[in-house]
Amino acid sequence: MLDEFSSAKAAPVWGFFVLVALYITGVVMVNKTSVSDGVILIFDQPIAHRSLTGAFSSISNLCLVMLVVLYKKPGFYVSLFALATSFPALITRILHHNYTVIPGIFVNCVMIIIIIIIYRTTSRSARYQEKMRDLALTDRLTGLPNRYAASEMMNGLIQKNEPFAFAVINLNYFKNINNAMGQQAGDKALIQIGNRWQKLADDGTTGTNDFVASQSGNEFSVIIRDYASEEQLRNSVERYADALKEKIVIDDSDFVLTASIGYATFPGDAKDGDTLLNCAYSAMIQAKKMDHTGLICRFETGMLGSSHTIEMESKIRSALDNGRFFFNLQPQFDMDHKLRGFEALARMKDENGQFISPGEFIPVAEKAGLVDRIDHEVLIGATAFIGEMVQKYHSDVILSVNASVRHLLRNGFVDEIREALNSSGLPAEQLEIEITESVMIDSVEKAIECIHQLTELGVHIAIDDFGTGYSSLSYLNTFPVDVLKVDQSFIIKMHSGEASKQYVAAIIAIGHVMNFRVVAEGVEETDQLEDLKEIGCDYIQGFLWGKPMSPEDAAKLMEEESVRCG
Repeated sequence: MLDEFSSAKAAPVWGFFVLVALYITGVVMVNKTSVSDGVILIFDQPIAHRSLTGAFSSISNLCLVMLVVLYKKPGFYVSLFALATSFPALITRILHHNYTVIPGIFVNCVMIIIIIIIYRTTSRSARYQEKMRDLALTDRLTGLPNRYAASEMMNGLIQKNEPFAFAVINLNYFKNINNAMGQQAGDKALIQIGNRWQKLADDGTTGTNDFVASQSGNEFSVIIRDYASEEQLRNSVERYADALKEKIVIDDSDFVLTASIGYATFPGDAKDGDTLLNCAYSAMIQAKKMDHTGLICRFETGMLGSSHTIEMESKIRSALDNGRFFFNLQPQFDMDHKLRGFEALARMKDENGQFISPGEFIPVAEKAGLVDRIDHEVLIGATAFIGEMVQKYHSDVILSVNASVRHLLRNGFVDEIREALNSSGLPAEQLEIEITESVMIDSVEKAIECIHQLTELGVHIAIDDFGTGYSSLSYLNTFPVDVLKVDQSFIIKMHSGEASKQYVAAIIAIGHVMNFRVVAEGVEETDQLEDLKEIGCDYIQGFLWGKPMSPEDAAKLMEEESVRCG
């Protein structure tokens, strides 16, 4: 079901036949011009027909290469057949003492080698693409599509303007299973529940077209389509709640779980994915507040808590206008504990000097269109500080600065970077701009243009939170990326099972295949560090070796590093 929204667009069928026709035409023209004694006039200059033979031969060979590149296996076999069938005619000419065709035999042999190499290379790339897509869109524990797959499905339906409902299901008191039986038992429960709901969706017994996904932990989501009425939609949602009434058996122990479910509809309740998600979550939270025995709650306008959002937006604007945004720096190290550099992190105080969590102000800033102003404040402050420290200690540390999609795609972004570099004295090659995977979907052409301009300045590019979204390898090949940052959610789960560890290993391996360096985020335990060393990670960032720190503490760390390495 998800394939229709996430698969790459294939080359048109008619193009296949056009290339074949061009190839045949080229071969016919090669045969005619190679034995012709005629001439043609080009700009009043006589050109012998035979001198055009090479041009027509090149066109024919180019058509074969395009068949393999664009049409994979069918193109490969057609090209191989076309080249193979040309040998008998060439050999016959040699037997009749026409030795002028010997170069043609040589060219055909080379072309066979070339198309075999191209086919093997593109096939390997396609396998990596499929593996990456599977890793990015599948929850490794339950085997269900993950929240990024659900988001992709949801956005695809919105683009097609197809009505649907989005339901969020949160299991009540799930932590009791983990506390009583351990995390492995909890994982088994999630797998059973996921299988039960997936079977319900596959059987079609709900009467609607359903897409079940794992959101995170004990939270699931269902995208519901093709319902004829509100009553049918409600009945479909109730079937998922009813499926929990049957007991779950874990290690010979019986459990009965309930869930709080909230749902909202497109386009009735929201016109975009983010708002719809907020509506569904608000309804689910309302269900939890009202009843913990499995209440289902449909979204209503008053559930969004807009007053808090308005208040936070006002605080953000005030902080921007009065200089209450600042930055902390979190160090990054290589696997031998040598300082690589710092990531600049936005921080905020309110009018009373109280710190406000980034988890509170960043989502509101993104929705209010203020995140680019926050990015700019951090960029100017952090480059000025690190530029000063680099000159003082003659250091080669890297400064990583986040750029939101909105900021990156704004006109003048490259000029902002250039100005920051010029004013701070920070060498361009010591600045790294972190972008998220979503930029590959939002506006690929403009993003590529902007990123190429940055790399021309000498600035490096990193993909932040890699693995949490769907990255087309073709886009990664197009972007001049230097670094992939593995999201901390995968590092935290590394010890939950071998599959989770192998997922991180796969991301690192794919990064190295594409000649990227890899930074693991959120490393907090020694065991995580040892595993990352074992699977070949390049750098780490996390509380184990360094929490976000003030510029003053960062300066001390750079001084210590300078003394140690000096």
